[in-house]
Amino acid sequence: MQNYFLTTVKYERTAEEGKIVKVSEQHLVDALSFTEAEARINKEMQSFISGEFFVDKIARTKVNELFYNDNADKWFKAKVNFISLDEIKGIEKKTPSFMYVQANDIKDAEERLNEGMKKSMADYEIASITETKIIDVFKYKAE
Repeated sequence: MQNYFLTTVKYERTAEEGKIVKVSEQHLVDALSFTEAEARINKEMQSFISGEFFVDKIARTKVNELFYNDNADKWFKAKVNFISLDEIKGIEKKTPSFMYVQANDIKDAEERLNEGMKKSMADYEIASITETKIIDVFKYKAE
């Protein structure tokens, strides 16, 4: 499992009406530490934002899998329970896993999640899917 950090970046931009508005955006960053996550989000944002901005928050988040879709602009967080049988006790055991799916709506996210999970041999159930405020995901790229 990779380390992902949920970062919040704040800045001001000019809206369509000409007003200056404060903007807060969330981005998911693949990094080894809080320090690296802050450095990477600062580097990534310099190409998108002209002017001043600052990283308001950084929080480690559990991500077991990412499912990308170039034709979608929203990110959804899915809690997926993997189901296994405890043979000693004779009961089902559910192990939660958190996945992010890029999709257009919740129905699309569920379809894409099920499509991505076809490769898995494990039994699973989707416990929840919720829309996030994540704008983009920045995976690690070797330079």
